Amino acid sequence: MSGHSKWAQIKRQKGVTDSRRGQLFTKLGREISVAARQGGPDPAANFRLRLTIQKARDNNMPADNIDRAIKRGAGGADAAALSEVTYEGYGVGGAAILVETLTDNRNRTVADVRATFARAGGSLGEAGCVSWLFESKGVVTVPIQDQPGDDLAMLAIDAGAEDVKVEDDAVEVYTRPAELENVRRSLEEGGVTVTSAEIAMVPKSTLGLGEKEALQTLRLLDRLEELDDVQRVYSNADFPDSALAAYAALAGG
Repeated sequence: MSGHSKWAQIKRQKGVTDSRRGQLFTKLGREISVAARQGGPDPAANFRLRLTIQKARDNNMPADNIDRAIKRGAGGADAAALSEVTYEGYGVGGAAILVETLTDNRNRTVADVRATFARAGGSLGEAGCVSWLFESKGVVTVPIQDQPGDDLAMLAIDAGAEDVKVEDDAVEVYTRPAELENVRRSLEEGGVTVTSAEIAMVPKSTLGLGEKEALQTLRLLDRLEELDDVQRVYSNADFPDSALAAYAALAGG
């Protein structure tokens, strides 16, 4: 299991505290509004909206919140003010970091992102400096429950997965972005529980870090995710088990 996957796994186990759930719903609402603005309010005809709504449901976002976000996007007023901007930089030890944001004030957002990098010993880079190290993939997470991980992996491959990673308590299924929905549906129709399914930027290769650099990078990733304008954070860091154990303990995992 790669350190990058373990980081994602610990975050899943950590869950969302009550204090951060409101922030999560706000971020999901923005994403739904932008998707509705760009592709229309009908989920059946708008793949991005359909996917974002499912993500909101996976995170127990109330249906009323989802409906309001769709109407805001269809109305165009609030959603039109939001721009999608991706920032790129480096953590301590040289790990590549991508930061996807939705913002109505680029100056505020870039200042917040730059300051967060600097406080953690990292640095904000120029556009394109690390994005080439990542590729867009569909990622489906399946918990290992009654079925062995290898059996779940075979089901995923039969469903059209490009790659599968069997972890300690979950299977990560990688697909082409266009096949994400089909693979998820096929797994669920086969009786498999799906924890999450999303389009993500997956590193083509990972960079191993020492324990000290890993802990500093983990703190940086957490602080970036806590920024109001940040939607997602990705890294190619591969974290050692000792650093992940310490991070999980701090996270209460």
